[in-house]
Amino acid sequence: MTTAGDDGTTGGHIAVVGHADLTPATLLLVEDALRARLARRPAPAVAMVRTGAGTPPASGRAARAAGCSLAVVIPTRIGVPAMPPRRDRMAAGELLTLADEVRLLTYDPAERDSCVGVDERLVAAGGLLLAVRDGSPSNGRDATAHLVTYARARGVPVEIVWPAGAAREAPPALHAER
Repeated sequence: MTTAGDDGTTGGHIAVVGHADLTPATLLLVEDALRARLARRPAPAVAMVRTGAGTPPASGRAARAAGCSLAVVIPTRIGVPAMPPRRDRMAAGELLTLADEVRLLTYDPAERDSCVGVDERLVAAGGLLLAVRDGSPSNGRDATAHLVTYARARGVPVEIVWPAGAAREAPPALHAER
């Protein structure tokens, strides 16, 4: 495994982003769909993901199964890897074991805008965006719609991945105050 610094990525790579609230069954469908798409890419293809639960580990497993290299972006603070939020720790560990390359980028994994900024860097540096997206507009938490628009505005080709039968988790119910 190699490690790259805070200089981003190189062109021709494949950035993979997607909704964070996919059902467990959907993650399996997405993994299969991504594996099939990545297997069709000319070698040497490199899939790039930012650490996090949901789409990133499914993307990492798909990349490895398709014979692609995997570059994983992890957060740093002052040049030292930062601890991911609790919900992302197991996924980050799995991604690090799958990774061929680890890229250290300065961002706060607990802040949405910071994560979106890193995803924008991956998209801008890639030659293709694979977006696991159901077509819904941005809801203020999920930035997948924004990243698709961002890629298209920069001339980065976009392929939407949304297999038949895919679904997102229901949003948490709001409890009325008493």
